[in-house]
Amino acid sequence: MSSPPAPPTTPAAPVPIPSNLLPTLGSPDWMNKADNAWQLTAATLVGLQSVPGLIILYGGAVKKKWAVNSAFMALYAFAMVLVCWVLWGYRLSFGDKLVPIWGKPNGAVMQKYLLEKAFVGLFPNATMIFFQFVFAAITLILIAGAVLGRMNFYAWMLFVPLWLTFSYTVGAFTIWSVNGWLALMGIIDYSGGYVIHLSSGVAGFTAAYWVGPRLTKDRERFPPNNIILMLAGAGLLWMGWTGFNGGDPYEASSDASLAVLNTHVCAATSLLTWLILDVVFFKKASVIGAVQGMITGLVCITPAAGVVQGYSSIIMGLLSGSIPWFTMMVVHKRSKLLQQIDDTMAVLHTHAIAGSLGGILTGLFSEPHLCEIFYGAPHKYMGLFPGLHHGTHLSVRYGVRQMGVQLLGILFVIVLNVVMTSLVCLFVQLFVPLRMSDEDMEIGDEAAHGEEAYAIWGQGERLENSRYSNYNDIEVPSKAGGGSVELT
Repeated sequence: MSSPPAPPTTPAAPVPIPSNLLPTLGSPDWMNKADNAWQLTAATLVGLQSVPGLIILYGGAVKKKWAVNSAFMALYAFAMVLVCWVLWGYRLSFGDKLVPIWGKPNGAVMQKYLLEKAFVGLFPNATMIFFQFVFAAITLILIAGAVLGRMNFYAWMLFVPLWLTFSYTVGAFTIWSVNGWLALMGIIDYSGGYVIHLSSGVAGFTAAYWVGPRLTKDRERFPPNNIILMLAGAGLLWMGWTGFNGGDPYEASSDASLAVLNTHVCAATSLLTWLILDVVFFKKASVIGAVQGMITGLVCITPAAGVVQGYSSIIMGLLSGSIPWFTMMVVHKRSKLLQQIDDTMAVLHTHAIAGSLGGILTGLFSEPHLCEIFYGAPHKYMGLFPGLHHGTHLSVRYGVRQMGVQLLGILFVIVLNVVMTSLVCLFVQLFVPLRMSDEDMEIGDEAAHGEEAYAIWGQGERLENSRYSNYNDIEVPSKAGGGSVELT
């Protein structure tokens, strides 16, 4: 006896899409609103690293007479890079391929292009352009750190657009563009250990050579004018790195979360390592040293942030807090060659050496599963240690190859920036001196800009009448004496 047939099932009604997720004219079906929101947030965090982060850090870390000039070099670079970026820089870095290391020059200002889907990620070109701009801007600002306290501001005004055009865009296209030579070869630079930090460290040191040193007395004694202000800038730099590394998966993903956590763990470990070395060898817990250790940790983890495991970030922090410490505190002080070049903020050690270290360690520790999440390409990327751990002939070959590509990338970035930075400096020198005159360097900010960082002293009187500013008569000592002032 057969069982009765099953009653007919009524098809389930389709679940309606929430109205806030429906495609609209301003939110096409290919765009992910959450990813777009995160990308704009990450870009803003990176922008805050420069404005006001490095403005405050530089302004507090130099001698009082250079506070305005140092901060203004950062502010100017941020503005100039943005204009150049939308007019030609972005398409040179991420546009159609002209040659394997450079894109075709073109603008990024028309609405049709700006609203189209970016080359990667579920958001428009306008978001990607802004995100990539803040990385370009901070690279130039980091270069400024090497030449603080003597570079002619008018030379800096010319240097910024030229270096961006002929050096930064080449490195960015080669390593980050989907059509770049080293990108196609399989280099891992998660968020700019090569394109930003190694580039700025090498370019800054090269520029410092061509600009020449500070005055002898400034090199011998160059105390920060405001360490608390410097720490505030350093704090913005550290917290801004959440966007720096967390934004590079181009989506609000688990890989972004991993990158953020690894970033802060490495930075903290590096800071503590540097601090311990200072205490052991110099018997002083240096605040400035702690900031240097923080920076080297952030730089070192940058090329690896989302492609290494948590324990690797701790190992990288230990190495980034000790190896750059050794090169800065021991090697540099014993090398007559290194001492001949006046690198004001020690970008050679904090960015070039820490960036190279990060690139090498990325080649050692990068995990194939995490690389697949980030790049979407299975079995193409694998660090040497995971390759050896897997133990197959193919995995070992992949690991060795990855190390070779990482080292080739370091060599490429060094040669590119030494050559192009030298050419840019020599070209600028045809029009304006690279270095301020000794007389102006004796004065500092007032000679360069007619302004002082701390113009008021005592009970409101000026320390002295300025010979340069047009605003000297805003506050003058009262004729009646005492602490009152009168406006004239």
